[in-house]
Amino acid sequence: MAALSCQFHSTNYLNSQKLKSRSKNFIISCSSQPIQSNIKVVINGAAKEIGRAAVLAVTKARGMEVAGAIDTHYVGEDIGQVCGMEEPLEIPILNDLTMVLGSISQSKATAVVVDFTDPSTVYDNVKQATAFGMKSVVYIPRIKSDTVAALSALCDKASTVSKGVFWLLQLFQ
Repeated sequence: MAALSCQFHSTNYLNSQKLKSRSKNFIISCSSQPIQSNIKVVINGAAKEIGRAAVLAVTKARGMEVAGAIDTHYVGEDIGQVCGMEEPLEIPILNDLTMVLGSISQSKATAVVVDFTDPSTVYDNVKQATAFGMKSVVYIPRIKSDTVAALSALCDKASTVSKGVFWLLQLFQ
């Protein structure tokens, strides 16, 4: 989909046949610009209760769409059906985060990974998302301070992940 932008300009120029007379011309210039597409959201830990709630929230939100569902449970099943939706989303649950991130990054779409996994994998997940140019939102209960420190250092290095998310997590421990 594209937005059409038009501008109307009037210009004066000398008529070549009658050098002394001026004519007024009107120029209309139009350009087509793509409308920003929806933000692609990958839910990591999609089969968990909080992951399923996130899938439902994203499907109802304007400007976002579920682009991937990652989990080790229900692999191959449609995430919409796992969430109890009437219509399937036609997005299978996969257990390969790298494959999903690679596929989305090739489309050049704006994407975010929402991670509901566990403390032992969150650092690697955020690192992978960052390597593919995607931002991460992390909710990991019982995350250890050394993992938070490592994620904070990754944030400083990559500057694509918000430190505030990790500080917020510490408040809920």
